[in-house]
Amino acid sequence: QVQLVESGGGWVQPGGSLRLSCTVVNPHRYAVGWFRQAPGKEREQVSCISRDGRTEYEGPVKGRFTISRQNAANTEITLAMERLQPEDPAVYFCARGRGGGPPCLYGERFYEFWGQGTQVTVSS
Repeated sequence: QVQLVESGGGWVQPGGSLRLSCTVVNPHRYAVGWFRQAPGKEREQVSCISRDGRTEYEGPVKGRFTISRQNAANTEITLAMERLQPEDPAVYFCARGRGGGPPCLYGERFYEFWGQGTQVTVSS
């Protein structure tokens, strides 16, 4: 059974940093993605890491967010977020893909299993 658990969310001032973690049980070396959903908005993908370790980012977070993995099995994925902005607050989710990629920046339809999410708040 595939399970994902996010951790590391919290409150930070604009310009600050946070690191999110995603623990994946039984990833089977498939791609893992990070998504976010702000109130009143659709869930959007921000980043992903493929089976071979390649990383991809959506435009709004390029240069500020870094996705990485602790091992080749993709059981522990982190999302380091820097220079957080007022447009970044959301519930952040990690998800396991239907395949290994790359590419893996396909949006929700490419992802099959989801965590419960962790809240990120950015305010002064």
